[in-house]
Amino acid sequence: MSTARHGWGSTAWMLFVYAFLYLPLVCLVLFSFTAGEITTQLSGLSLRWYEALFSDAEIGAAVLLSLRIAALAATTAVIIGTAAALVLVHWPALRGNQLLAGLTTAPMVLPDVVIGLALVLLFTHPWMQWLGGRGVTAIWIAHTTLCTAYVSIVVQSRLAEMDRSLEEAALDLGCPPAKVFFVVTAPVIAPALAAGWLLAFTLSMDDFVLAAMLSSPGSTTLPVLIFARLHHGLKPEINALATMIVLVVSTVVFGAHLASSRARRRRLAAAAAARAEPA
Repeated sequence: MSTARHGWGSTAWMLFVYAFLYLPLVCLVLFSFTAGEITTQLSGLSLRWYEALFSDAEIGAAVLLSLRIAALAATTAVIIGTAAALVLVHWPALRGNQLLAGLTTAPMVLPDVVIGLALVLLFTHPWMQWLGGRGVTAIWIAHTTLCTAYVSIVVQSRLAEMDRSLEEAALDLGCPPAKVFFVVTAPVIAPALAAGWLLAFTLSMDDFVLAAMLSSPGSTTLPVLIFARLHHGLKPEINALATMIVLVVSTVVFGAHLASSRARRRRLAAAAAARAEPA
């Protein structure tokens, strides 16, 4: 009896947690189809706010800018973060290694406001006018600084588990170090590189503080635009935008899960076939 009660209690608690987390998303999607002007009221069903969304040039420009900055920041962060991870893992006794580790991970623990203020001082300093001041470049550098720390941690964990004998064998056979990385190391740590890139892309798309502090006219990202419109009263058009984001993210996650499940089934089938072959 106590086991059954414990099971029902766990199920009820799980349902409550899931409802608490996802019910607001369900309401957001539902209210995006309202025919009225209020974001939290369903006044009939209509697609008018999706039509308004796709005809809003300002939102379209902000989305494209956010995607461009996120892709550039993620790619740059993967390059810099991977280089830092290689130094930290392969040469742990190198002088200055601990300083490099601290500088690499500092953006993870520092508040975004502090990083943003420091970068604002950098880009607006009279001696640094050649950097171009606030704008797209400043946001890209800020996001790269933030994302590099996360990429470095992800790649370091994969490099620490990698069998170094593979690299040593390639070096013994006369393969140049650069070629060893691209032919041996990179394929092994490819999942970590992909995970780091996706994490950096998500962080850049989601960032508001750094983008708000470093933006200028003509360089408004999507989170900054949504926050700016909040002061003038949100329309269900923003609900439609959020619904589109939820749809895209859900599709990507479901596709990745499906591909992972298929790959796992193929590996299990190949292993079963290998065991079934006569010795």
